[in-house]
Amino acid sequence: MILQRIFALVLLAACIALAVMAVPYQAAFSYEPVGPRAYPLLMLGLMGLALLYLAFRPTPIVRGDDEPELDRETLNKIGICVALLLVFAATFESLGFILSSILIGVPMARLYGGRWLSGGLIVAVMSIALYVLFDRVMDVPLPLGLLDVLEN
Repeated sequence: MILQRIFALVLLAACIALAVMAVPYQAAFSYEPVGPRAYPLLMLGLMGLALLYLAFRPTPIVRGDDEPELDRETLNKIGICVALLLVFAATFESLGFILSSILIGVPMARLYGGRWLSGGLIVAVMSIALYVLFDRVMDVPLPLGLLDVLEN
């Protein structure tokens, strides 16, 4: 339970630091009347309250029979997932949403037992569909990156 308290206090310190950075933020334009900083501050406040509760009242960790063991293989998968997400963040603007999603999605599918052909096909279709959904339907601009020549 001491590890839960340490984790909660470290994460609470990160929440406070992020909140301090978010308070003076002013956007040049805003779509909603409360501005762009209200949502992050609300989330950080709720997370901070939950972390305070966890720091003072940690719960004993009880692992169920259906939960996987936290062994070396599971920790390796978690590490690889984090590394893939960092690669996605690094290539998001330069390669664009579609290519970076495919670049990350196929190894992620393989990591969790997917086949090359079906994983690649599903990831490609999902990447294109999500791009169309966000960029065209919901009007949330996503970068095309190297595929920028396809846009009219």
